[in-house]
Amino acid sequence: MEGIYGTERELADGSKVKVDDEYLKESIVNPNAKVVKGYGPAMPAYPQLSDAQLQALVDYIKSLK
Repeated sequence: MEGIYGTERELADGSKVKVDDEYLKESIVNPNAKVVKGYGPAMPAYPQLSDAQLQALVDYIKSLK
């Protein structure tokens, strides 16, 4: 995850997405919504996280530079 925030990733369907807060939150809650090219849908979903917990994870990922 180091340095991923703010980059652009190609998805399995050929589209591209910017790694921002909304993308990270969606990927944590529903990891199969937008799968990065080269990866299979293998991550478990974490829909039971509170908004504060979800934001804390996003903030942590953003801090990995």
